[in-house]
Amino acid sequence: MKTFARWVLAGAMVFAGLSHLFWARKEFQAQVPDLVTEVLPIDKDGVVVASGAVEMMFGAALVALPRERRRVGALLAAFFVAIFPGNIAQALGEREGFGLDSGRARWGRLLFQPVLVAWALWSTSPSRR
Repeated sequence: MKTFARWVLAGAMVFAGLSHLFWARKEFQAQVPDLVTEVLPIDKDGVVVASGAVEMMFGAALVALPRERRRVGALLAAFFVAIFPGNIAQALGEREGFGLDSGRARWGRLLFQPVLVAWALWSTSPSRR
């Protein structure tokens, strides 16, 4: 079951990364907090492209690096925590994106982030035998 969950997560990460680079690029920019571009020498599009590349690398690493499975899972969980402020910024700024056109939808989406963190950690943890 963990292997299946890890492969699904890997596919989802590659899909999400590709969407950052192509069809959902503008919508992901709505999630980049203004503070990021004020502090770093990068624009919102650059943040979206970089995070998309990172997501694709995580997806590949979940499958291609079995000996590093636990480390990849921990890093992916940390990544999910690191991007959480973007989701909060979208909710606070009432920015539309991905069909999240109401406060209820934007705030409700925040509840999914802990699920992603748990999924990354559980699917990469050693199986008990």
